[in-house]
Amino acid sequence: MELTFSDGSTQVFGPGGPPETGVTLHDPDLPRKLLLHPDLAMGEAYMDGRLSLRDNDVRSFLTFALRNGRGRKLPPPLPQAVAAWKRAKSWAIWNHIGVARRNVAHHYDLSPGLYDLFLGETKQYTCAYFRRPEMTLEEAQAAKMAHLGGKLLLRPGLRVLDIGCGFGTLALTLARDHGVAVTGITLSKVQLAEAQARVRAAGLEGQVQFRLQDYRTVTETYDRVVSVGMMEHVGLPHLRTYFQKVADLLPQDGLALIHYIGRWSPPDTISPWFNKYIFPGAYCPTISEAMRAVERTGMILADLEVWRGHYERTLQEWLKRFDANLDRVRQLQDDRFVRMWRYYLQSAEMGFAEGHLVIHQLQLAKARGTVPMTRDYLYPARNT
Repeated sequence: MELTFSDGSTQVFGPGGPPETGVTLHDPDLPRKLLLHPDLAMGEAYMDGRLSLRDNDVRSFLTFALRNGRGRKLPPPLPQAVAAWKRAKSWAIWNHIGVARRNVAHHYDLSPGLYDLFLGETKQYTCAYFRRPEMTLEEAQAAKMAHLGGKLLLRPGLRVLDIGCGFGTLALTLARDHGVAVTGITLSKVQLAEAQARVRAAGLEGQVQFRLQDYRTVTETYDRVVSVGMMEHVGLPHLRTYFQKVADLLPQDGLALIHYIGRWSPPDTISPWFNKYIFPGAYCPTISEAMRAVERTGMILADLEVWRGHYERTLQEWLKRFDANLDRVRQLQDDRFVRMWRYYLQSAEMGFAEGHLVIHQLQLAKARGTVPMTRDYLYPARNT
């Protein structure tokens, strides 16, 4: 790495050869800030233009940083102190209903047209499923919805609750393809308005409805519960409440499918920069943390699936489309927002590609026989 300080002096770090990445500091106080709060200071400095990267290449810099930080060990008792501090910070995130609404509005109630510029035609703001490497983003998002529909074991007439329904694409697709009645709930007013407009355009008003509602206030019973990319916003202290509510909403032969960003490492907090600027109140649970909450509800883990590599591809596709529409983005947001969003998309990609993040899908039932004994039902073409 080639590092250029604010006084123009330059230093190269590494064993030799051309630098893989270059960083220029424009603020003389930035080295101190980076030492004290590296993650937060780095993101803020890039957003504000007080730090620039060679070729504006966030991905190369973060790859360099994450790979060099891997395996570094602090002397005792620092690791224990850091772990205790992170744990306390995670448990301090109390996303009661009012806070949850503010957190959702912070990220999802931006300019209504912004998400059109990078999510693609399906307008799904969650991980796509690249069953084949050559798939387009739209094809991979359609494959994801088909996969979810298969795991939910849907049939005409069932009632489905979609917790965190986004812009309504999944709910509309499940209703159209499987003949089910879907209720979608969200805390985003922008998402709700678009979802309601889309259900009217699709002529599915009698089959699909969307509501501005917190999952904790739902009282009806549903045959199926699906939640995609929402559990990350629940917060560690509320995992038990979340899974208990899912269990309470299901009849004895009901089924739930919970798709969320988890981690394969020991428990950890999310990036302070992400928490402040992108997803306030978010937490990515380990499978052990999620299952501790599930086990107390009496629900059965019928299937666990781990997606690796899919979110990296999804984020890469979003960034390509975002960059291709920069002129239109700048009509909605200022340059600081553009830098923040590019940093967000690339650092999130690196969290999956070089960090500890993965996608977990939990298929949860109340009765042993609700789900077939093998996965053959998901791949009928292989059985013909």
